[in-house]
Amino acid sequence: MDNYIRDYEERQISSEKVVEQSTFAILMRKVYVWMALALVVSGLTAYYVAGSEQMLMAIFGNQITFWVLAIAEFGLVIGLTAALKKLSFPVAACMFLLFSILNGVTLSAIFVVYTMSSIATTFFVTAGTFAAMAFIGYTTKKDLTKIGGILLMALIGLIIASVVNIFLKNSMMDIVISAIGVLIFVGLTAYDAQKIKEMMLDCGTEVNDFTQKLAVFGALSLYLDFINLFLYLLRFLGKQRS
Repeated sequence: MDNYIRDYEERQISSEKVVEQSTFAILMRKVYVWMALALVVSGLTAYYVAGSEQMLMAIFGNQITFWVLAIAEFGLVIGLTAALKKLSFPVAACMFLLFSILNGVTLSAIFVVYTMSSIATTFFVTAGTFAAMAFIGYTTKKDLTKIGGILLMALIGLIIASVVNIFLKNSMMDIVISAIGVLIFVGLTAYDAQKIKEMMLDCGTEVNDFTQKLAVFGALSLYLDFINLFLYLLRFLGKQRS
């Protein structure tokens, strides 16, 4: 009788582990699918806007319009992050897609400044670097929490330095900022990949509204890493139009 109970318990535990692994795989796939979808939406939006002189003039020829877009993007990220528990999954998903559209609008400037070939080259370099660092973050057994904390503090310093250099317009400082930016987002990609993996492992055995919102949140983190890494690399690899 005891053996029967023990065997039954072992089968139950084994079954739960299988379900957990299946749930984890589904949620991780959703993270990267949402991220890829957002990148496609941003890319198509940027390309479309760049093809319209009227839209470009309306956005970049008017500082008020540009800053409204920038503030709206920032507000969506803050809102999605702060109100994640209160939002429903469809609302969170729509906010993420809206953010990717707005970001695509502001990114349209790169198609005006840089050649298509250099943008494509930089994109593939970014994709390869991102994939390598995400894989390292996903597979490493080393806890990257401390490194992530340092990188987040470095990011704050980078933002401050970037704002200061808007007024100084120092080309050498711009190169240094770009190089540091590449290093920061290379590291943050690995850190976020590990953090998202651990977050999804804690989701248990059910794919529900909340766990799908977590997948969207994870996709947002990786999307921001990819976009920022791409923009900093573009400063080195991008060839400006003559």
